[in-house]
Amino acid sequence: MWCKVTRRVVITQNMTLDGVVENDGSWFDPTEESERGRELARITRQHAAGSDGFLVGRVTFTEMREFWPRRVDDSTGVTDHLNRVEKYVVSSTLDDPGWEGTTILRGGDQLATEIRKLTVREGSDIVVTGSITLARDLLALGLVDELRLFVYPVVVGAGRRLFDDAHDLRALELIENKAVTGGVVLLRYAIH
Repeated sequence: MWCKVTRRVVITQNMTLDGVVENDGSWFDPTEESERGRELARITRQHAAGSDGFLVGRVTFTEMREFWPRRVDDSTGVTDHLNRVEKYVVSSTLDDPGWEGTTILRGGDQLATEIRKLTVREGSDIVVTGSITLARDLLALGLVDELRLFVYPVVVGAGRRLFDDAHDLRALELIENKAVTGGVVLLRYAIH
């Protein structure tokens, strides 16, 4: 008997040891040219190979649209990946995404319905990165299947955190923990 597998929603976040995911530019650089940067880029390429959807909020989308498509010397593979995958941006104000392969989702009260429609389509993982408000909303709605947290050995003391709001995430299963050069740790959790 054939059974259709739904696509998974995966949140990938870079965060400080004290839980801050908001990057002020001082602790995380996605284009870092170092041993650590190359190792993180390799891991990111492995994760990207298992996804064909990229889901973000308007602010993150706008920032990424202004940065990644213009990179011609990208050794991380992020530019190629973002240009290849279907991009979904949640925005009530954006009319023209200005980036080929982008679909606008209106969100709001329809967010859960819109995401469920994406997950039943044929394909692989849909990855959310940045987009703190959207990530929190997806967690609150119970729409996230996996958390991938790259924890940096930095304490910044202030900034937006992924888990500021109370979410009942006690049903987490650690599926990978990996030390990366330079003290970064990748923690992957399945959410049941």
